[in-house]
Amino acid sequence: MVLALAKEIEMRKSEFQDKVVETIYFGGGTPSILEISDLKLLIDAVYFNYNVTENPEITVEANPDDLSKERIIELSNNKINRLSIGIQSFFEDDLKMMNRAHNSEEAKECLEFATQYFDNISVDLIYGIPEMSSEKWLQNIETALSFNIPHISSYALTVEHKTALHTFIQKGIIPQPDDEVAQEHFQILVDKLSENDFIHYELSNFGKENYFSKNNSSYWLGKKYIGIGPSAHSYDGEKRSWNVSNNTLYLKSIQENKLPSETEILSKTDRYNEYIMTGLRTIWGISLDRIETEFGTTYLDYLNQQAAKYIEDHLLFVDENILRTTKKGKFLSDGIASDLFLLNLE
Repeated sequence: MVLALAKEIEMRKSEFQDKVVETIYFGGGTPSILEISDLKLLIDAVYFNYNVTENPEITVEANPDDLSKERIIELSNNKINRLSIGIQSFFEDDLKMMNRAHNSEEAKECLEFATQYFDNISVDLIYGIPEMSSEKWLQNIETALSFNIPHISSYALTVEHKTALHTFIQKGIIPQPDDEVAQEHFQILVDKLSENDFIHYELSNFGKENYFSKNNSSYWLGKKYIGIGPSAHSYDGEKRSWNVSNNTLYLKSIQENKLPSETEILSKTDRYNEYIMTGLRTIWGISLDRIETEFGTTYLDYLNQQAAKYIEDHLLFVDENILRTTKKGKFLSDGIASDLFLLNLE
């Protein structure tokens, strides 16, 4: 598989000939279980085939149970300069309920070691967990802050079908997540991180100055990216492609020198809707000038018409021709965005 990934990196270099690689991200599972030699081979393949900026952000996603002190030191002795760690919670009962492999002691221990060897660390935290009090949620945030972490990604708990959590909820063992509780937790998170000099630069992401995720910011700003490996998605501004999810089919295709992907050409309306969705989630907002220039006055008129009621309700505001969410509207940004979508102009 690793050799196939390296080969796909080489096969697709022509797609990025005119671009500079600013970020390399190992995610979509548990890439931290790869041998260091495998990670190095893939990073070297990118450097060999692409034009890489002088100080790229190179991130590895990891779970606390993968991050022993030895492993952290190994990772730090390579070009990897950022860790994204799936903490989720510092409480044992939450971790058991979410069926996480690590325990609360491992969560704290891995951060203790990671902060000695990495300056740029992000942690994931989950809010809106059933029966989690606001005090307990605040303790989770304060524990993360005690390690001087410069970036936090935080998401509301979602219940996936066919999971243990879904079964417990169906049987009434655990209550259904409550939207009002999630909104309260979200507000506590926003306020607490703001007090600690974090910038809320995207709906679920908070970073100190100079510590925004370059990788994720690229998606939200509509930059071109290439996804390597089974199920990976790519985007070039006009079309989106995705690799086959089946590992065997992926390997067979790469061995035959064929790219195992499907492509969808995005219509103007698709691109408008994507810009609305990503723009509204971020501090960069939606440029009304860009809407007019790139999509035309019909789209701009429609957007202004749809946004009017949210501006009146103090959920959106316009400043220097940029449409953004207010503090009150931020938690509701996905729902608002869907109402600003244009469904059938083309």
